[in-house]
Formats: sequence, C-alpha cells, structure tokens
Amino acid sequence: MLSERINSIERLRGDACPVGVVYTAEDYEIEFTVWSHRNQCATANIVRGSGRKIWGILYQIPDYLIKRETSGERKSLDAIVGECQNYRRTLIATRYPKEGPVEGDVITYLAKNRRSGIKTSLEYARHIFRGLREHNIPQDYIVYIKSQVVANNPSLKNDVEGL
Repeated sequence: MLSERINSIERLRGDACPVGVVYTAEDYEIEFTVWSHRNQCATANIVRGSGRKIWGILYQIPDYLIKRETSGERKSLDAIVGECQNYRRTLIATRYPKEGPVEGDVITYLAKNRRSGIKTSLEYARHIFRGLREHNIPQDYIVYIKSQVVANNPSLKNDVEGL
C-alpha cells in the first residue's frame, strides 16, 4: 500500500498512480504464509474467509509494467511481486467505500504455495502500517492487521502495538 515503496526507483519508479482506497467485494482473511527471499520473511496473502473485507489501495499502472515480459531495465509488477514463483495474478472484485463497485479489471496476487510456520518481520510490518496510515484506512482494520501480524509472529507484539 505504501506509495513510496511501490514507486521506488527499484520498483515502478513513480508509474503507479494511486486511484483510491478500496476493499474486497467478497470476504477474505489476511495471513502471512508466503516466504519472500527479497524481504527475508513471511509476506502477506489473502485467502477466502468469513466476514471480513480486505482494504487496500487501487493503483493505476501502465499495462506494459504489469506482465513479467516487460523488457529493458524496468521491473514489472509481476516481477516485483513474484508472480510465477510465489503468487499468481488474479482478477478480484473491489468496491470504493462511498462510490460502490470499481468498474473494470482489478489485479491482485494470491499465493500459489502457502507455507505454515514462517514468520513475518517487524520491518515488513512497518511497511504495511505506514501504507495503511498514509491512505487513512479505518482504525478497526488497522487493529485487525495488528492482530494478524502478532498471530503470525508473537515476538512482535510489543513493537506492533506502537505502530
């Protein structure tokens, strides 16, 4: 969610334009079950769940920066996320909080091979919480994400409370 992270020089270099806050039309849960070599920790994934919408930021990204086949020295979103290795690109229905359904295709990435017993890191969690706060995501959702981070890695409990 963090604009400066997705738009950093080693990622999309400012070509991801935030469109607005959205949430999933269907119910999901967030979990930390994908190992990231880049982050050296478990990273987030959403799975069908019961009774919870997952909040996020909708970005408009040029088509040529989505697919792994992007040529040149630019990284594609697929390459950044780890599509093919850890995640698969998936279309998802989302809604704006006040305006209703988002028209058109919205891409997210779902885990291909979920793993149990792997832990997320404080550094990775900080990116998530900075993004949540940057985009004024509702406080009750932030509390939910804190609970999921701590459920995954109880040693982060005291640090996460302060985020």
